[in-house]
Amino acid sequence: MKTSAQQLHHGQLNTAPQLGSDERLFIDLDICSSHQCPECTIQCSYFGHNNNNGIHSVAELATYALVCRRCEDPHCVKACPVNALEQQKDKGSLLTRHNMLCVSCQSCSHACPYGTIYPEHVPLLIHNCDFCMDRRGDRDEPLCIKTCPYGALRLMPGDSELDENTFRVGDHLIVHSTHWEQDKA
Repeated sequence: MKTSAQQLHHGQLNTAPQLGSDERLFIDLDICSSHQCPECTIQCSYFGHNNNNGIHSVAELATYALVCRRCEDPHCVKACPVNALEQQKDKGSLLTRHNMLCVSCQSCSHACPYGTIYPEHVPLLIHNCDFCMDRRGDRDEPLCIKTCPYGALRLMPGDSELDENTFRVGDHLIVHSTHWEQDKA
């Protein structure tokens, strides 16, 4: 059976996340993509991962959910030589990158006319974040939060009132991002 993190990264993102008092990972994409954060130095406790690999999958998911413009005729999908990128029409044209097919050529990144597929989010190695769901318990906050020197990560109650440009993405993630909205274009 797939875990929630595996489902998230295989295109099964819950596009109508529920409110809950559970703690969710909060990421501020505006900090991550700014010059304030020149290099990601986050460490990850996900088994087999070192040097922030898990957080890359979270940033990729958040970018596809909030920053991507979901083009009617997606150049990024067409540019992929191995069909690793898919636009899911049944999920509001949400992009999904099939990690096992991706060869990290970054053609999708170069083809995106809006620059919303960041090259660092198209790594050759597969990264997953399980949001440390099974490792929180009595321990304090996850290693990624402890090791982020720029304050881009924290835990936040899922039922918090959200500020402008802050969104629930799936059932385990809250994202702050000043992003493009089609209906306001």
